[in-house]
Order: sequence, then C-alpha cells, then structure tokens
Amino acid sequence: MRNEKLIHALGNCINHCNYCADACLDEDDVKKMTTCIRTDKVCAEVCSALNQVLATNYGNVDGLVRYCIEVCNDCADECSKHDHDHCQKCAEACRHCVDACQDYLA
Repeated sequence: MRNEKLIHALGNCINHCNYCADACLDEDDVKKMTTCIRTDKVCAEVCSALNQVLATNYGNVDGLVRYCIEVCNDCADECSKHDHDHCQKCAEACRHCVDACQDYLA
C-alpha cells in the first residue's frame, strides 16, 4: 500500500507531539514552553487529519500532505530550540514525518 509508510510516520509524529505537549506542561517554566505546546497540538491535529484521510484511500491529498510538511517543519524547528529530551525526540519524529511526506509526493 502506497500510504503505509506515511501512515506509520504520521502515527509516530502524533504520539510524540501529544507526549511533548503534555511533558512541556510539567516543565518548571511553562510560559517559555507555550509556543512549543501550541505547535505540538497543531502538528498532532494536522497529522491526525492526514492520517484519517489516507486511511480512506481518497486520492486528492497532495495539498494536505504539503501542509503537513509545513506544520511538521515548524514543529521540528520549535522543538529543537529546547533541550528537553521530549522536545528533541518530537523534533526527530517530525523530521521523519516530513521525509515520509516527501517520499509520498515523489
């Protein structure tokens, strides 16, 4: 299935973004994590939407895939600014998702 690799990468990204957002709430200076939390939540939602659409095997998804690339890049950039392990792992999952999206579009 053409969608399988991307669906797995999306699921991984969703999980890392949700975990990161929750873990950010436990950091000492939560105010410094506000942008990270918001970006994590949006990234998880966009990846979830794309995941659901791909599961239906609907054909016209390239625009959503491109938007997912943008949001995942934003999330990776934001998370990589923070030294917390959960942020670094989230950034890595987002970059992996970007790669899978780009492979899907190729």
